[in-house]
Amino acid sequence: MNLRYLAGSLTMAACLGLNAQRPVVITVHGDRGERTIPKEIYGQFAEHLGTCIYGGLWVGEESDIPNIQGYRTDVFHALKDLHIPVLRWPGGCFADEYHWMDGIGPKEKRPKMVNNNWGGTIEDNSFGTHEFLNLCEMLGCEPYISGNVGSGTVEELAKWVEYMTSEGDSPMARLRRQNGRDKAWKVKYLGVGNESWGCGGSMRPEYYSDLYRRYSTYCRNYDGNRLFKIASGASDYDYNWTRVLMEQVGGRMDGLSLHYYTVAGWSGSKGSATQFTPDDYYWTLGKCREIDDVLRRHVAIMDSYDPQKRIALILDEWGTWWDEEPGTVPGHLHQQNSLRDAMVASLSFDIFHKYTDRLKMANIAQIVNVLQSMILTKEDKMVLTPTYHVFKMYRVHQDATYLPLDIDCDTMDVRDGRRLPLVSATASRDKEGCVHISLSNVDLENDTEITVNLRGLSVRKVSGEMLTSANVTDFNSFEQPDRVRPVPFKGAEIDKDVLRVKLPAKSIVTLELK
Repeated sequence: MNLRYLAGSLTMAACLGLNAQRPVVITVHGDRGERTIPKEIYGQFAEHLGTCIYGGLWVGEESDIPNIQGYRTDVFHALKDLHIPVLRWPGGCFADEYHWMDGIGPKEKRPKMVNNNWGGTIEDNSFGTHEFLNLCEMLGCEPYISGNVGSGTVEELAKWVEYMTSEGDSPMARLRRQNGRDKAWKVKYLGVGNESWGCGGSMRPEYYSDLYRRYSTYCRNYDGNRLFKIASGASDYDYNWTRVLMEQVGGRMDGLSLHYYTVAGWSGSKGSATQFTPDDYYWTLGKCREIDDVLRRHVAIMDSYDPQKRIALILDEWGTWWDEEPGTVPGHLHQQNSLRDAMVASLSFDIFHKYTDRLKMANIAQIVNVLQSMILTKEDKMVLTPTYHVFKMYRVHQDATYLPLDIDCDTMDVRDGRRLPLVSATASRDKEGCVHISLSNVDLENDTEITVNLRGLSVRKVSGEMLTSANVTDFNSFEQPDRVRPVPFKGAEIDKDVLRVKLPAKSIVTLELK
């Protein structure tokens, strides 16, 4: 344990008087499940940023690193095992400087470009439209294309849609066939710009609303492919942006995006991903849980204009954001991923599930090597992060029926006046009738006894797996890739319609009830 962590631990113990938690009571309402948790809540995001694409997803067919048609073999199989439902590309901020025609045709003829947003890296465009959409087909996931509104033209975006989705004898379909793809792809999700209030053009919501109406008009539905058009929405607490778009765009959009990062601040140090105190840890979870209030307030605005909930809320960027790892390239946002990040993912999903009458997709930032990633790579080595393991433990909730629940547990005050419940949970029932309950004990010091009342459910057997580690600062490195990994969980038992669980400190558990 590092000295900074130890000192912080002693300080927190003195300030909080860390006593054992009182017993926790959870009531799962198995007779009140009415809506589905869309699998797209577990979506991913891949931007041309650092080594997310080049070296992460893609190494090229000629690489010495084992690959499948240019895609890293180890990364591909790890992602396949995660059951990825949707993948967003090419950005992010990169999207509004990306000109798609530079990334098609023979690779040796594709022009190079400067990635002005992320470190000034020179990219050769060897990963473009064909490479992305073919990867989505191989992974069995929906592609989510972010279109260029900031620096691109209406014609450019319209032609991209035609290139990808037209089956006819149209100019762009002929160009696609010339480039080796006869059959059109199915592309459902189309983002009309990204962060148009910031890196996507520094626009006012009124101006962007008119641009959205114009650009989206020319994004056609070709040959049975129906686009789900997503407007560039608000950052965090900008409720006015949501209000203006609901007023001025309304039903012309199928979805409205939202971005929310668990970050200590946008100027100066954001803090280390692996060197932090208990006070830092609890603050992080308090900031993470604030998404509950943010979602509630954006949803309330959308409900006032769209009570039938026809327009989806799309949280297409979320996750933790720490300082870049020492020794990595500035601007590439390469960060490690500890048990703390896994806890953020767990608590976030528990909240997302509550809002799935309006929230229809979430895309964590990002899939490989950037921010709160699933996977880290270095040359020919790969490691799965604690966040990857949470996504895999929670995949049982994809397309399952959400079961409401009530939690009676202790809370604690954290920095900046937030109140943090020490236990979090979510529950669902899959199509086969199997119930899954995910539980998190965020307390660093104390185990907790949980009584789960299973209303309207008849179960006889329980099994599960747990993610924890000796220290909350622990992470998986290339030298120790399995320091934080799931293990079988034996601390639960069924007694008629009551489930009793002994949940260790700083642990995440998913239980299967049959």
